This record gives sequence, C-alpha cells and structure tokens, in this order.
Amino acid sequence: MQRRELIRAASLAGGAGVLSACSIRRVDGTATSELPRVRWRMATSWPHALDTIYGGAQTIADQVGAMSGGRFTIEPYAAGEIVPGLQVLDAVQNGAVECGHTASYYYVGKNPALAFGTAVPFGLTPQQQNTWLYEGGGNDALNRIYADFGVRSFAAGNTGPQMGGWFKSQLDGPESLKGLKMRIPGLGGKVMAALGVNVQVLPGGEIYLALERGAIDAAEFTGPYDDSKLGLPKAARFYYYPGWWEPGPTLTALVNQRAWTKLPKAYQQMFESACQSANLLMLSRYDRLNAKALETLRQGPTQVEFYGDGILEAARAATDDLMADIARGDAGFNSLWSEWKQFRQLARSWNEVTELSYTRFSDGN
Repeated sequence: MQRRELIRAASLAGGAGVLSACSIRRVDGTATSELPRVRWRMATSWPHALDTIYGGAQTIADQVGAMSGGRFTIEPYAAGEIVPGLQVLDAVQNGAVECGHTASYYYVGKNPALAFGTAVPFGLTPQQQNTWLYEGGGNDALNRIYADFGVRSFAAGNTGPQMGGWFKSQLDGPESLKGLKMRIPGLGGKVMAALGVNVQVLPGGEIYLALERGAIDAAEFTGPYDDSKLGLPKAARFYYYPGWWEPGPTLTALVNQRAWTKLPKAYQQMFESACQSANLLMLSRYDRLNAKALETLRQGPTQVEFYGDGILEAARAATDDLMADIARGDAGFNSLWSEWKQFRQLARSWNEVTELSYTRFSDGN
C-alpha cells in the first residue's frame, strides 16, 4: 500500500473505528491478512484515570489493530502494572516491553537533551513544537539520541499549553518560592531549584496524596481537566498560570529497536501513522476539555492566579543560565540547543505577525 493511502486509512480508522483487513495492502501488493500476527505490550507513565493522556496510548493500539485487521495488536498498561511510571524508557530499552508511552523529559538524567522531546522552559507552543518535530529536524535529532538506548521515538500526543501548578499558599514574588517543596519534572524542575524550590519528581498517580498530606507544598501536572481528575483542587487552593516550563509539551511513543526491525514495513507504517493521529487527537481533546474544566474551577473555591512578572522574569533568567551551563558541558546538547533556538526565533517572528497580532486585536473587540 502506498504511504499516502495508508495515512488516509489511518484517518478513516480514527473516525470510524473499523477498517476491513482486505482494504489494506503492502507496497508489494500482499494483503494484510497474509501478514504475521504480532502482539506487543506498551508500558505507560499514566494511570487509567487520566483518560485523555492515557488515551494517547489507547489511540495507537486501537488504530494499529484496526489498520491491520487485528493481526498487529498492542496492549497498553497503566503506570505500575508492568513498571513504575518513570521507568518506561528502561523497560523499552531492556526489552521487558516492546514499546511505551511516556514523556521524554522524565529521562533528562540519562541525557539532558531529551527534554527537547517534551518541552523546555520558555519553549515552543504546541503547533511550533509539531513543526519543529515534523519539519524542523526535531524527530531526527531525538532519534539520534535515543539510538544510544537502542530505542526509536515517535511524537504521540500533546497536552496543549499547561497551567503553572497548585500551591497551598499564595505567592508574592520570587522570594516566596524559596523553601517550597514542589513536584515538577524536567528542566522546569531545575529552573525552580535554581529559584530555591525543593524539587520532587513524582508520577501522576502519586501527586494528590503527597500534596494532601503535606509531603509537598505545590505541584504541577498538566491542566485543569487532568488536575481535577487527580483531585488536586481538593488539596490546594491557588492555581497559577502560565506553565512557562511546558508551553506545548509532546508525549512520546518509544519502541525497542530490535522489535522495530522485526516488524514488516506495513506494520511500521501503521504504527507511525497511529502515533501521528494520537498526537493530533490528544491536543484537540485537551483544548476542549481544559477550557470547560477551568470554567468549572473558577466557579468553586479555586483561586486562579497569574505568576506575576517578577517570578516570570526570574524564571527566564534562571532558564538562560541553566541552558548555557548544560551546553558548556555537553557538546550534543549545545548543538541541538543552537539549532532549536534558531527555529524558535523564526517561529516566534512568524507567530508575532500572524496569530499573536490577530489574538491581540480580537481580544480588544
């Protein structure tokens, strides 16, 4: 089957949920029904309760199954069912599972450049992130890093612009951050640490209890919809914005390279197309669900607060220092960061002329 036809088939599968096996053929003309039966397991970093973020993994499984006529099946598992949520890369790397669904920035301790696979502070919006990944060389750059782990990566979800987290007490400038215990991963966590925060890294399913019992004073996860599902509004009152450390975070499907090599080419194309679909669908769903969830929160005891220029300026300065410091000690990070910065400047210049100017005008009328 030609690639453009396969992508069209993926779209149809996403819309209808059903696709006849006989309608799909490999490039060499072989029917899908003649392809082997393959069963994979997918470890994820998410609990079942987070239906939209966990749904990215389920979208991949559903569409691969539909496109292959049930011959290529993937079974997603919630965090903790096979491995803990922050050990998905390890499980894929060592072959405990064939694939996983996670966030690259959970693994910056292995290679700091993996942060670019999810989001970096004061980085890209969701559309800019997608453009960088698909058209700006981002996917290729990340796969050069993942090759060291015997893994391939695919963009497979985006939570959209994030909020800035839940705090038990109101903030009053950068000084009020010092000494707080906060759940925040990735480079955003390193920036907060530079501002005096005692940073904790916890999987989503453990955040509520830690916040409710006082083990932490603040926490961020994604946005109003998922945060409400985790119960965070019950544990903290002040909800800050914007999520400057994750303006457009991508989630990632990881595949063990040996398992990938064994797949027929048709299955590889199905998997890649399903990941692209998951990336688009998740972002669209979050934009809808978060808008409604935020309005609901505003009607309750939650106080939605702006971080303030003082905190944002301090965070941006700390981000610049952090990135420069990492780049001095890591040539690979420095090379990727340099290319990424050039892309960000072009993207922002274009956005300033188009979407931003339009939004400013529309908001004033």
